[in-house]
Amino acid sequence: MKVIIPLAGKGTRLRPHTHVTPKPMLDVAGKPVMAYILDDLERLGGVEQVIYITGHLKEKVEEFARAEYAFPSVFVEQVVQNGTASAIALARPYVDAPVLIIFVDTIFDADLSVINETDADGIIWVKEVEDYQRFGVVVADAHGNMTRIVEKPTEPVSRRANIGLYYIRNWKLLYEGIDHVLAQPPVHGEYYQTDAFQYRSDRGARIQVVDVGGWYDAGKLDTLLETNRVMLEKGRARRPAARPGVRIFDPVYVEDGVVLEHATIGPNVSIGTGTQIRHSPIRDSVIGPASRIEHS
Repeated sequence: MKVIIPLAGKGTRLRPHTHVTPKPMLDVAGKPVMAYILDDLERLGGVEQVIYITGHLKEKVEEFARAEYAFPSVFVEQVVQNGTASAIALARPYVDAPVLIIFVDTIFDADLSVINETDADGIIWVKEVEDYQRFGVVVADAHGNMTRIVEKPTEPVSRRANIGLYYIRNWKLLYEGIDHVLAQPPVHGEYYQTDAFQYRSDRGARIQVVDVGGWYDAGKLDTLLETNRVMLEKGRARRPAARPGVRIFDPVYVEDGVVLEHATIGPNVSIGTGTQIRHSPIRDSVIGPASRIEHS
């Protein structure tokens, strides 16, 4: 199986942090967002190659992926960021097997091993949401197979949001669908991968719709902080040793090499190594490495 991970975006909603750090490498509970995804792939096994579609700050993404993960990898730059279908198209020279496509704006709770058990032509993972108007939603038939994807519906045709995680058994039909999409006029300047999925479904591909247990957004400042809280509560917490004058309110993640003096830390705080916090209360925050906060 091949894996395609598009991560070329500039992360404009996370500025100023993404001026210097690629969006997928921002920390949540002491670990880069993309690392949650790559750790899932390590547990899954059977990955022949990871194809990273890079762009903004691509050197930092490549350095991290090569240093931390042993997957056979290739890095392809998306020079013109004109949509998800265009990004997947760039991976075509390397795809000659069933493919898993993962967008890394989010962290999800999903059992990826279902791909080893399904007899469907593909899988699209979804999460039921209340604010369905914000998302592309997936409509399924009585057998749990996709019939259509509706972008930002005004009527509640479905509340099962497309989370950007897909498995495709027939990669040739995938690229036939992408060719079709790229031959059409762009929508708001972009070509969408979901339109290629609709093309496949319309031509008889049986795409299983699978719900995930959790879906956590890391693409905006407020939701990244909320996802940090959830990950801490789900087992990522790391409490520092007790020290005089420091109060800790769980959950927190504090790396080694952090200086805490007359500080109140937590709840829902992650602190990177080398940071110094003195005479300050910190809560609901992600503090990067080598920072200094005093009398704040």
